[in-house]
Formats: sequence, structure tokens, C-alpha cells
Amino acid sequence: MNKLLKTFTIAVALIVAMPTFAEDTGKNEFNPVQTGTTSLSIAPDARGAAMGDLGVATEADANSQYWNPSKYAFAYSKAAVALSYTPWLRKLVNDIFLANVAGYWKIGSGDNQAISASLRYFSLGEVNTTDQSGATLQSLNPYEMAVDLGYSRKLSEKFSMGVVFRYIYSDLGFSDSYAGDQQSGASAFSADISGYYTTYPVIGRNECQWSWGWNISNVGTKISYNNGEDPAFLPTNLRLGTSFTFPLADYHNLTLSLDLNKLLVPTRPRQIDYDVDGDNEYSGEEQEAYINAVEDWENMSSISGIFKSFSDAPGGFKEELREITYSFGAEYTYNQQFFLRAGYFYENEFKGNRQYFGLGAGFSLNVVRLDASYMLATAQTSPLDQTLRFTLTFDMDGLKELFGKR
Repeated sequence: MNKLLKTFTIAVALIVAMPTFAEDTGKNEFNPVQTGTTSLSIAPDARGAAMGDLGVATEADANSQYWNPSKYAFAYSKAAVALSYTPWLRKLVNDIFLANVAGYWKIGSGDNQAISASLRYFSLGEVNTTDQSGATLQSLNPYEMAVDLGYSRKLSEKFSMGVVFRYIYSDLGFSDSYAGDQQSGASAFSADISGYYTTYPVIGRNECQWSWGWNISNVGTKISYNNGEDPAFLPTNLRLGTSFTFPLADYHNLTLSLDLNKLLVPTRPRQIDYDVDGDNEYSGEEQEAYINAVEDWENMSSISGIFKSFSDAPGGFKEELREITYSFGAEYTYNQQFFLRAGYFYENEFKGNRQYFGLGAGFSLNVVRLDASYMLATAQTSPLDQTLRFTLTFDMDGLKELFGKR
């Protein structure tokens, strides 16, 4: 098997894993931010997905590790564990999925600290490699996974912070024993830092809850799929959001939330932004400028890339604004037992064009809660359309009470 076929196979796996789909409009403005391990950007749980992929400032639950781990310090339960499953891109294939397990445990006597952990596994299904004649050579099961450990603590009665340390492994290559060329998985390390502020204003005669949150995630090393060559940026992300909960009546609450996201990754230079193919006397200089710009982008450290990401877009400030995604969501709660959710996610057409509605519901008992969500893309051709997610959460206080009664 030649290297061209191998590169093609890995490229296909990467494209399938990406949650970004769009078409060029012909205006040469389509320029999404490119990262490795894009599966880290897929929301793992049904609750957040149902509200348009948000959760940085909503009330703490077992899946806060992904959205904002500092919320764990304000969790009401002593501990909880959640299992989530998402069949991915079912309009294209039927064996790609994301599985996630997350949980936390409050520690100390002051009810102001928590440790948390999560494990996510993204399977790209079965990929068959072939030789030039079309004969099958290998059957592969590429995947990406991440495991992390976090700590959160209240710094005051209304404010908390949290940190997470993460190990990432991406196995999208394979070994070609016939060519003597060995492909190994790629590893990376990253960290998150987050904050959460909540207060209880009284509006009229009703006590409400107003929360703010932020999370800078996946700040770490680059990841390489080619034995140390061609490293890619991790999907370092800045998430900001707010959430407001007010009572409609006894046992009836409504929460409105907003999240803003921006990838803290520099935009890769494009040939089209340089007059490389021009016939003027400066075309040679433009070609050299483009080559140098790509080399600088490839050699840029992830930390430098974070600062560069705010000022590197070829279209200037207008294009920088395009890189921000918006999530709007609402959650209706009855007696903390029944939940209805809806939301909308928007990404600019030139940065990926993911635009979809989320719908979902949940039902909770003292011991267990079941949540489900359904995605409706605004474009009928989107492979994200009709995506389902399921989350099962176990409350350890409820389990303790259940077995204590026995």
C-alpha cells in the first residue's frame, strides 16, 4: 500500500470525525479554523445538546466536566455519575458513536470542594483499506479518546473556580508491514481552567437565580498523526455564558441561557489570500510570503496561537466575529422531576455553517435521571440532522438513601 492511499484513509477518518460541514459560497470567504481531535468539540450529554449545545452557566450536574467543572462546587448532591451515548452522523454511516462517562464527588466537611473525572471515547467505526486493485488489505477501527481529572472549589459563597488535566489519544493511523512504514497513535496533554458565579436576586416576590460562567478548555500541547511531523492544534476553546432561572409558579421553573464560543486557534493561511497565481511581477514574492506564512503557522506554539487567534483572520475584525458561535436555550422544570428543553446553535456560514435546533426531555427520580435530545438541522442535507443523544445519571445520595432504608 502506497503512502498516498494511507494519507487518504487517514484524511477521510479526520473529515468524518469533524463536526463541521459547509459549502463554499463562491465568494472565497469560506475559511473554517482547522484543528486536530475535533471530536473533543462534540457535546457529550443530552441536556446540554437539547438546549443548543450550551452549559457553561447552567445548574451543576454530573456532566459539568465538559461545560464548566467549577460548577461542581455548587452541586447539591454529594456525588453523581452520568453515562451518555451519541450515535454520530447516522445519515452517512451507522457505526460511528461517542460514548462518555463523567462524575464528581464532593470532598471535605465544608461542602465547598469537589473532585471530578470523565472518560470519552469516539469511535469512527470500521474502515477497510484497499490496494490499487481494490482488494481489501486491512480492517481498521480508528478512534479518539480522552481521560481527565478535575478539582473545583468555592472561593466565596457565590464564586468558584476549577481546573482539569486531560490526556488525549488519537489512533487514526495503522501499520503497513508490507511497506515497512509504521503508524502509531498520537498523544497530547491539555488543561482547562474555569469559573462560575451565581447569585439569587429577588424580583417582585420571587427569588430567582442568575449565574455567569467561563471555561478555557484544551490548552496544551499540539498533536501529531505522523510520528512527530505536521503537528495540529488542539481545539482550544473559550466559552462564556449566562443563565437566568425564575419561578413561574410553585414547582414550576423556567431557565433561559446563552453561551458564546470562540476557538483559540490561529487560522491557517490560504493561497487565495496571496496573489500566488497572478501574472504580475510580484507573484514570486507572494508565493514566498505564502510559504513563509504556512511555515510560521505550522511552527507556532499552542500558547502563541491563543493570542494570535484574536488578530490573524484575513478578513480582519469582521472575520474574527464570524468565528464566534452562539447557543440559545431554555429549560422548563417541574418539581425537579420533569424537564422540557429547547435551543438553537448558530455558526457562521463561512466558518462551518452548523446551524440547528435542539429539543429534549428528561425525567428524574431520587436515584436515576434519564435525558434524551434530538437535533434538527436547518439544512436538510446536513449529516448532523436527526442526531440523538441519551444520558443516564445516577445520584449517589439517592442510592445511599435507597439502600439505607433497606
